[in-house]
Amino acid sequence: MSRHECTEDLFLKDVSGHAMEVIRDDGVHRHLRFRKPRPAGSEYWFDLITWPEMLCIDGDMGTYVFRRLDDMFQFFRTDREYNKDRGRKLGINLGYWSEKLRAPDSRAAEEYSADKFRQYVKEAFAQWVEQTQPDDDASDDERAAFDTEKVALWGEIEDDVLCAADDGEIRAHDSATGFEGRRWNFSFSDAWEWDCRDYTFHFVWCCYAIAWGIEIYDEHKAKGGTP
Repeated sequence: MSRHECTEDLFLKDVSGHAMEVIRDDGVHRHLRFRKPRPAGSEYWFDLITWPEMLCIDGDMGTYVFRRLDDMFQFFRTDREYNKDRGRKLGINLGYWSEKLRAPDSRAAEEYSADKFRQYVKEAFAQWVEQTQPDDDASDDERAAFDTEKVALWGEIEDDVLCAADDGEIRAHDSATGFEGRRWNFSFSDAWEWDCRDYTFHFVWCCYAIAWGIEIYDEHKAKGGTP
C-alpha cells in the first residue's frame, strides 16, 4: 500500500491506537481530541472543533475549516449510511465536502495527479485505436500492419509524453499538446482541457478523520458518555 494514496484502510491503520478526549461538549460547541494515549506519542493526532455552522479539523495532517449547517456533526453524518450500504466503513463525500471549505478554499484541497494524466493519455490512444483499426473484413496482412503501427505509435507516446507525467502539471500538458504523430494523424488536441487534478492525501485523510471522529463521539454518547 502506497502512502501516495490515502485509502480507508490506511487511515484506519494510522489511528488504530487513538483515543478520544472530550475537552468541551456543549451543544454545537465541541472540542474533541484524538491521539494515542501518552506516552505512546502524538503521531497523527487531530482535533475536531465545532461552533454554530462551522467545523475545524486541526492536527498533524493539516487544518481545514468547513461551513454549512448549524450543527456540523449532523452535516458530516449524512453520507454515513449511503457508504456503509456499499461496504465502506466510513462515509465521506470529497466533492460535496470540499465545496463547503472556507479555509483553505476548495482549490487548495486538490493537486495535479500524474495518474489522472496517464489515464487521459491512455484513453485518447484507445479512442484512436478504436477509430482507426481495420474493419472486420480486413486481411490478416492489414491487421498485422496496423498492429505494428499501433505499437510504434504507443512507443512514441511513452517516450515523448508519458515520460513527463511526473514532471508537474505544466510540463506534462506541454508534452501532450506538443506531441504530433503526423505519420498516424494523431495528436492530443484537447490536452489542456483535461482535468488532471485530484484531492490531496492530507485532505482525504482529514475527511476520513472527521467521519471516524464523529462516529467515535456518537458511540461515546450512545453509551451515556458525558462531557
